[in-house]
Amino acid sequence: MSFLGLRVLDVLWKPTVNIVRHRYHADKTRLVRRYGYKEQIWSGGLLPRALGKPLPIPEYRPSNAWTERRALFGQNDYIDILGPGDLHPVKTLYTVPSWIRGVSGSEYHILLRKKKMWSKTASPAIRPTKWKELQKRISFLYRKLNRKTKTGFSPD
Repeated sequence: MSFLGLRVLDVLWKPTVNIVRHRYHADKTRLVRRYGYKEQIWSGGLLPRALGKPLPIPEYRPSNAWTERRALFGQNDYIDILGPGDLHPVKTLYTVPSWIRGVSGSEYHILLRKKKMWSKTASPAIRPTKWKELQKRISFLYRKLNRKTKTGFSPD
């Protein structure tokens, strides 16, 4: 009996297989995304225009040429030539950290100087990560200088 039921099912029912979902591009229906969203960025053309009203133009305010920063700019440039001679130009670098002031050397020398000055303060205890990074950089530069720097030729 079950054989007969399967045979009837095979004859009456055939599964429909639809491999191609859309045969033509025009048949595709697009899903509407972001319904109600209004784009704020202008993408219409070369000149942006607000709808019906002109663009706001900021009011012109001339800069003050006699602010302290502008008025005193470059005042110490010729202090060694025009001054009495007792002040070195390096001493006028007020905004530069002390370990960089007046240094003429490589990064390795500057970091050694920084380490020497920082070790006397509470910085290693307060900023242990910075201190560790400083020591790592110094050790890297030390190894690099020892491996890559050419030394003088010895006659022996």
